[in-house]
Amino acid sequence: MKMDDTRGALIVTGASRGIGAATARLAGAQGYSVAVNFSGNEADAAAVVNDIVSTGGRAVVIRADVASESDVVRMFDTAERELGPIRALVNNAGLTAGATRVEAVTLEALQRVFAVNAIGTILCSREAVRRMSTRSGGAGGGIVNISSLAARIGGAGEWVHYAASKGAVDSFTIGLAREVAAEGIRVNAVAPGIIETGLHAASGVADRLPRLKSAIPMQRLGSPAEVAEGVLWLLSPAASYITGTILDVAGGRG
Repeated sequence: MKMDDTRGALIVTGASRGIGAATARLAGAQGYSVAVNFSGNEADAAAVVNDIVSTGGRAVVIRADVASESDVVRMFDTAERELGPIRALVNNAGLTAGATRVEAVTLEALQRVFAVNAIGTILCSREAVRRMSTRSGGAGGGIVNISSLAARIGGAGEWVHYAASKGAVDSFTIGLAREVAAEGIRVNAVAPGIIETGLHAASGVADRLPRLKSAIPMQRLGSPAEVAEGVLWLLSPAASYITGTILDVAGGRG
């Protein structure tokens, strides 16, 4: 049964597919008004919004590149205008910029992966804190950053650059959590392991999922919906005394 719409507005970045789409749909089912952010695929983002609205929820589509400061500010302003005060943020937008060893990585790939994964997370969190913090007259809220198990195990041979950007996300999560803990904002991260999404094929390693499946203690791939459950739990009152935590959703890997 759908909950009453009492949880306020939630922004999910990169929500047109994969983990972001699953998170947006679950948030809508749990009573959030959802801003579904995308940067490229409007049709997929619109489908997510339609799924939420068709079951009685509230949702809007907002195009924005999280690596652009002006886009991020506009996204938050639009979400507030359309849905009301922002009470939660899920920093999910991310990319790998391809699979390669370090000696072959390009400056362009490095700049883009850090711009989206690390700087984008920080910019979006900045705007969320400005609006949520009790220090600024806000009502508090929650932030969940989507990290990766790669931040801890390194991504050797495929995407060390991506892993490094997610390591930055982990450090930022811990630091920001401590900075705003007394201002009504909880900040946590979810670190997915091998999840069945299009990220791997998009990186040029279409065989990655079957190749690594045997390395997972549970001997199966994770689903975006399972990651979404962890995200929404961290935002929920059930996790009210949890901040600065990085939750593995990895089937025991790592």
